[in-house]
Amino acid sequence: MPTNFYFNNFESSQEQLLLESLIVESIKIYGHDVYYCPKTHLERDGIYLEDPSTEYNNAFYIEMYIKSVDGFEGDGKFYSKFGLEIRDQVTFTVSRKSFSEEVQTTMGTLRPNEGDIIYFPMTSKIFQIRYVESTAFFYQLGSLQTYDLVCEMFEYSGEKLNTGIPDIDALEDSFSPAMTNYS
Repeated sequence: MPTNFYFNNFESSQEQLLLESLIVESIKIYGHDVYYCPKTHLERDGIYLEDPSTEYNNAFYIEMYIKSVDGFEGDGKFYSKFGLEIRDQVTFTVSRKSFSEEVQTTMGTLRPNEGDIIYFPMTSKIFQIRYVESTAFFYQLGSLQTYDLVCEMFEYSGEKLNTGIPDIDALEDSFSPAMTNYS
């Protein structure tokens, strides 16, 4: 039996806009407010493609849905040859429309990027984005409406945190080496 010819799934249609609006509304109902902090590259190395000095200067208040409903996933806590490691993972889902309206218009970034951080005020934890699922195998009505962000606990390693949010910026104060005057 052929598909319904009244619905055009692969061109811009009213059904796609309706689905997008429903997804945005459902994330606003069932999601949580978080701070999304994009990474600012200062001295990107052209050979190794790494940045030894990075900053987080902005924080955007945006709603995200926690897709991993069993709490934090991943390897959890385990002992390795380097000591105790905590590898909690969480998957956040953010609407493409909300991300575009909140972050893209200000920063110019097209999508969430790996290395950006998310501060979750409910648990007072900071997560770093490890992978962004920007394409999926199944397109709802012929388009994609969300990004899935696979995140792990953020490990501070000398980044500058100047977001203006005291809970986020306090991480730099508590983990950076104290400057003492010996004179």
